[in-house]
Amino acid sequence: MAMRALPSGNLTLQNVTIPACLIGQEGDLIRTDISIADGRIAEPQALAVDMAGAMVFPTFVDMHTHLDKGHIWGRAPNPDGTFMGALTTVAADRAANWSADDVRTRMEFSLRCAFAYGTGAIRTHLDSIPPQDDISWPVFRDLRDEWAGRIDLQAACLIGCDSMEADGTFKHTADVVAESGGVLGMVTYPVPDLKDRLLGFFKLASERGLSADFHVDETMDASSETLRMIAETALEIGFEKPIVVGHCCSLSTQDEARAMDTLDLVAKAGINVVSLPMCNLYLQDRHAHRTPRGRGITLVHEMKARGINVSFASDNTRDPFYAYGDLDMIEVMRQATRIGHLDHTGTDWAHSFITNPARACGFEVPSLAVGAPADLVICSARSWTEFYARPQADRVVLRAGQAMDTSLPDYAELDELMES
Repeated sequence: MAMRALPSGNLTLQNVTIPACLIGQEGDLIRTDISIADGRIAEPQALAVDMAGAMVFPTFVDMHTHLDKGHIWGRAPNPDGTFMGALTTVAADRAANWSADDVRTRMEFSLRCAFAYGTGAIRTHLDSIPPQDDISWPVFRDLRDEWAGRIDLQAACLIGCDSMEADGTFKHTADVVAESGGVLGMVTYPVPDLKDRLLGFFKLASERGLSADFHVDETMDASSETLRMIAETALEIGFEKPIVVGHCCSLSTQDEARAMDTLDLVAKAGINVVSLPMCNLYLQDRHAHRTPRGRGITLVHEMKARGINVSFASDNTRDPFYAYGDLDMIEVMRQATRIGHLDHTGTDWAHSFITNPARACGFEVPSLAVGAPADLVICSARSWTEFYARPQADRVVLRAGQAMDTSLPDYAELDELMES
């Protein structure tokens, strides 16, 4: 069906296709009706529109992004596509260019993209090495207020574990995070005193009532096991707030028995996992003039089998860590399915782009139940093969039951920033 303008007002969308798991039913895809009245999902309405099987989703949740890094590629391209190239290039660009105006302009551009694609909630990481914490966090607070009612925003601070000193400058950063209603975040890698740094990190978080979000083992080096130490430490101290870990790439190269034992600890600790398959595919196992052997994706099937809450997210967009991307969760769904072989392995993976990330972050869970906001993404695809075959560029996005303008901002708007 070619997507067409829907009539305004109260109506019933007849003959739509919905993943059964999103409405608590068994099976894969089902045909049903969705009614809208006064901006909410409602009982059947008199005006009916035959949707010819169009797929319908509630708005998406993108739980791991870097809005502050987004769209700097034009002035700070990765010189060789490697992880180290990304680290050094971003550090130099941040020192030279990340004023409040620069960060705000690029973050808002990204939010406009995500909104047009049908995302309703985002968690972003914010580089928070002083003095950047005192620059970026006020910008985030302003944007969170300005975007309220369109995109629910959360933020987590981002520093390396080698910079984490419980009685040093990170204490100030933790206070800024707490005052901003944020999440305490850190990148972990196998430094000799990681256990002590984790204990200090969890202490700061506990004292401020903050949940935790880690970048973990973003490497194909099988000896990197910081995920295991996070799980062990959280269990040891009885950390009570939610914990999210992202990436976990080294699990894919570790001894099978060891990796499964680590996942058992992660499940026991109740840790949430977010996989970032597009960025990991771009960076991991990259060597000049050598075909990559590994995909970089973490063990999502084995996690799901253990009851671990698994999600997928965008990660970086048009910056040295990922040259592409546009905060389009349908693109994330398409690529995650291909990279991770999510097809033929259950019928409830749609949760990992909507329900699971909302629960991991504490966002309101998007719903298709009567009474929920009529915030919907409607695609002309009628089946998964049609859905994944095309980018769904003609999607219709409803907010409070009304079709919104899905025009994307022009990259030329950022040209002035790229001259710096």
